[in-house]
Amino acid sequence: MTSIYWEPELETLSRNDLQKLQVERLKKTLGFAGESSFYKSKLQECGISADDIKCVEDIRKLPFTTKQDLRDHFPYGFLSLDKKEIIRLHSSSGTTGNPTVIYHNRHDIASWANLMARSLYTAGVRDTDVFQNICGYGLFTGGLGFQYGIERLGCLSIPAGAGNSLRQIKLMQDYGTTVAHAIPSYLGRLYEVFESMNLDPAKDTKLHTLVIGAEPHTDEQRRRIEDMYGVKAYNSFGLSEMNGPGVAFECTYQDGLHIWEDAYIVEIVDPETLEPVPDGEVGELVMTTLDRQANPLIRYRTRDLTRIIPGDCACGRSHRRLDRITGRSDDMFIIKGCNVFPMQIEKVLLKVPEVGSDYLITLDRQNDNDEMIVEVEVKKDWFRGDITRLDKLTKQITHQIRDEVLAKPIVKLVEPGAIPKTEGKAVRVKDLRKRS
Repeated sequence: MTSIYWEPELETLSRNDLQKLQVERLKKTLGFAGESSFYKSKLQECGISADDIKCVEDIRKLPFTTKQDLRDHFPYGFLSLDKKEIIRLHSSSGTTGNPTVIYHNRHDIASWANLMARSLYTAGVRDTDVFQNICGYGLFTGGLGFQYGIERLGCLSIPAGAGNSLRQIKLMQDYGTTVAHAIPSYLGRLYEVFESMNLDPAKDTKLHTLVIGAEPHTDEQRRRIEDMYGVKAYNSFGLSEMNGPGVAFECTYQDGLHIWEDAYIVEIVDPETLEPVPDGEVGELVMTTLDRQANPLIRYRTRDLTRIIPGDCACGRSHRRLDRITGRSDDMFIIKGCNVFPMQIEKVLLKVPEVGSDYLITLDRQNDNDEMIVEVEVKKDWFRGDITRLDKLTKQITHQIRDEVLAKPIVKLVEPGAIPKTEGKAVRVKDLRKRS
């Protein structure tokens, strides 16, 4: 009988043995981290070394790491190895300010690929499948992260990339795609193309599984995708600082996402006090890498809000489960799989001479597609100008924001004073998307 586990010896470890492995790997991680200029200084300040780690709870003796730390010590402050040992980097989007960058050596890439293969296997994907990866390749981690995992698992991979819906459908039909990975909002648009072609993906393709992630979505949207395509859709969770995809994944029971605790130590803390909260209580997700050599991260504050689901999963895996992400403890938002900070958009707008003093970003969901509407006040003389000039300015701002954050906005130019004002801190973002 075929095992339901990719690595049964790791996936079913007892909690005691799993924690022993975590302590062992945490000690090694501190050794690598201490070679970076950032952590060498931090650990010296704290007076903590690997010898002080006796149990998993001792991780609380270590300092937190933030996204701002990564930016402040760009580009090589977190690098733990000589550059000649590094074979790849992935970086956040944006041309304003320092991006966040993560480096990998050969060990790190192999470890990541194995985590991805394990994740896919957990969701029922097998080496007999034809896997179409509808995700961007490049500095964004989703494309190559899935690609290496697909190949490690042994599937026939189709590195389709994002967009071009007609081509995506042709690839599915030509090669008999059985599994596809895409962001939820794109799957809604792709289904509309199926309908326009009088095709039913449940009948006119061989799809049996979809993997969705990279942007927040509700269970209602997931169920709608399953209904449209006539398949099961599995949630994937990842973040570029922790490699990318493959951090946590749903098993076939779809009762939370198993977070691979042989590769990460997970903490859920109160975002205000930074003290741990009990399992089942929502807090901020804090993560420590355990199997990365080139660029380890210790107690990284993800700003994602979630909880540990209490109890055991029916699949038998001992690795704990995360609930879906319900929000963030900072002002970053995710749109169409891209991490966006309001300041990125503000800096783009302030470089446009015709733009006035205020703007408002509204995030909404229309027909299961996330939309980013950017209302921009323009100077009086421009707003009352001819329509051709306004159209040209709208297109200019649209392109500049898209180039900055990699997500295309809907830009609306409004007259001065049209955006509501509030006392105190200006409201820059309104998120109208429903969350489960």
